[in-house]
Amino acid sequence: MTKFSRRGLLTIALLAASAAPVGAQTRDVSLFKVVTVKDEVVIGLSTAELAALGGNDAGAVAKALTSKGTLTVWQYAVRKAANGDLEQAPHAKIGLIAHDSLRVEPYVTPLKVIAHE
Repeated sequence: MTKFSRRGLLTIALLAASAAPVGAQTRDVSLFKVVTVKDEVVIGLSTAELAALGGNDAGAVAKALTSKGTLTVWQYAVRKAANGDLEQAPHAKIGLIAHDSLRVEPYVTPLKVIAHE
């Protein structure tokens, strides 16, 4: 298994620090987009989960993934609420595996974000 280089982690941390997600945060959940060579996925982490990772931004998520090698997180997707409004909600629990070409960035959405359990 490969690891992020120090330069790659610094780049991710600087990008994450310079981006200020506005709509993606709720009181309980922060959304992030994980981008790989093949695809991208939106994940949500609670305030407690982010604290356990040692931070509250994309850099902390990337650093935790690099140090642990894998993370289990909730994938988020758009769905219709009972009243017909669109919302960003937990879809499935997935595993992420660290890779050199993986990127984590804040995800901004104008939709209501539903907290996972």
